[in-house]
Amino acid sequence: MPAQWTAEVVMEMHMHRITKRQLAQKLGVTPEWVGRILNGKNAPSHAEQKFRTALEELIQGHEIGKENT
Repeated sequence: MPAQWTAEVVMEMHMHRITKRQLAQKLGVTPEWVGRILNGKNAPSHAEQKFRTALEELIQGHEIGKENT
Protein backbone atom coordinates (compact mmCIF):
# COMPACT_ATOMS: atom_id res chain seq x y z
CA MET A 1 0.00 0.00 0.00
CA PRO A 2 1.39 3.43 -0.90
CA ALA A 3 2.41 5.77 1.89
CA GLN A 4 0.31 8.88 2.57
CA TRP A 5 3.03 11.17 1.25
CA THR A 6 2.79 9.60 -2.20
CA ALA A 7 -0.87 10.63 -2.47
CA GLU A 8 0.12 14.16 -1.53
CA VAL A 9 2.86 14.20 -4.17
CA VAL A 10 0.48 12.87 -6.84
CA MET A 11 -2.10 15.51 -5.88
CA GLU A 12 0.50 18.29 -6.22
CA MET A 13 1.64 16.86 -9.54
CA HIS A 14 -1.93 16.99 -10.85
CA MET A 15 -2.58 20.46 -9.51
CA HIS A 16 0.55 21.86 -11.18
CA ARG A 17 0.37 19.66 -14.31
CA ILE A 18 3.69 18.00 -13.64
CA THR A 19 4.20 14.62 -15.26
CA LYS A 20 5.99 11.53 -14.00
CA ARG A 21 8.45 12.07 -16.82
CA GLN A 22 9.24 15.60 -15.61
CA LEU A 23 9.61 14.44 -12.01
CA ALA A 24 11.78 11.51 -13.10
CA GLN A 25 14.03 13.79 -15.12
CA LYS A 26 14.45 16.09 -12.11
CA LEU A 27 15.30 13.09 -9.92
CA GLY A 28 17.61 11.54 -12.52
CA VAL A 29 15.64 8.29 -12.71
CA THR A 30 13.16 6.66 -15.09
CA PRO A 31 9.43 7.46 -15.15
CA GLU A 32 8.80 3.77 -14.47
CA TRP A 33 10.79 3.97 -11.24
CA VAL A 34 8.84 7.07 -10.17
CA GLY A 35 5.63 5.14 -10.85
CA ARG A 36 6.78 2.22 -8.73
CA ILE A 37 7.51 4.53 -5.79
CA LEU A 38 4.25 6.46 -6.11
CA ASN A 39 2.28 3.19 -6.37
CA GLY A 40 3.93 1.77 -3.26
CA LYS A 41 5.83 -1.02 -5.04
CA ASN A 42 9.17 0.24 -3.71
CA ALA A 43 10.01 2.35 -0.67
CA PRO A 44 13.67 3.41 -0.76
CA SER A 45 15.04 5.37 2.15
CA HIS A 46 14.78 9.14 1.85
CA ALA A 47 12.43 8.83 -1.15
CA GLU A 48 9.86 11.13 0.41
CA GLN A 49 12.32 13.98 0.91
CA LYS A 50 13.83 13.55 -2.54
CA PHE A 51 10.44 13.52 -4.24
CA ARG A 52 9.12 16.50 -2.28
CA THR A 53 12.26 18.55 -2.97
CA ALA A 54 12.24 17.76 -6.69
CA LEU A 55 8.52 18.50 -6.91
CA GLU A 56 8.90 21.83 -5.13
CA GLU A 57 11.68 22.83 -7.52
CA LEU A 58 9.51 21.91 -10.50
CA ILE A 59 6.56 23.86 -9.09
CA GLN A 60 8.73 26.91 -8.53
CA GLY A 61 10.00 26.64 -12.09
CA HIS A 62 6.43 26.49 -13.39
CA GLU A 63 5.43 29.52 -11.34
CA ILE A 64 8.40 31.52 -12.62
CA GLY A 65 7.50 30.51 -16.16
CA LYS A 66 3.92 31.76 -15.67
CA GLU A 67 5.19 35.12 -14.41
CA ASN A 68 7.35 35.58 -17.49
CA THR A 69 4.50 35.00 -19.96
